Amino acid sequence: MIEDKARWNKRHVEKPMRGHIEPIVQKYIERANAGNALDIACGVGRNTHFLAKSGFNVDAVDFSDYALSQVKDSPNIHKIEVDLDSYDLEKNKYDLIVNVNYLSRRLFPQIKEALKNGGVLIFETFIVAHGDFNQPSNQEFLLRNNELLHAFIGLEVIYYEEKEDVNLRGENTRVASIVARKA
Repeated sequence: MIEDKARWNKRHVEKPMRGHIEPIVQKYIERANAGNALDIACGVGRNTHFLAKSGFNVDAVDFSDYALSQVKDSPNIHKIEVDLDSYDLEKNKYDLIVNVNYLSRRLFPQIKEALKNGGVLIFETFIVAHGDFNQPSNQEFLLRNNELLHAFIGLEVIYYEEKEDVNLRGENTRVASIVARKA
């Protein structure tokens, strides 16, 4: 656990990501009612800050204490330093959940339960790719084709796509994206 935290801290320091808001978050945020939001694996807060400026009270969750130290202090941002491998989401709390560039399959059912009725999920992360793509070497951190869509069956799908993209470090990759609402 300490080794994981040190690895993530080092990664945030040595390979900083671009600071722009994820386009899918920017495009679909208006689908959610302002209220409570959760930014899973928030990193240095690029999406967290946007959510807070958009009127949400944000739980910004990450394992890296370095990354969380870069999240601006704000009355409507609550920084939560936890290991997401063991953290459990509070049921029926969130109007919006954002999960970008992070994959924990054990959180899939918890994400559905953590959304309030009418709550919106914006989820985008890496998918298995073949050829000249940069992707995590551990296959457990990669979605399979249509896996994200199947994981959130029961939610009303607003948008779904699997596509080639450029990651935050400017490298070619493939991602799966879903925006869905809990009825």
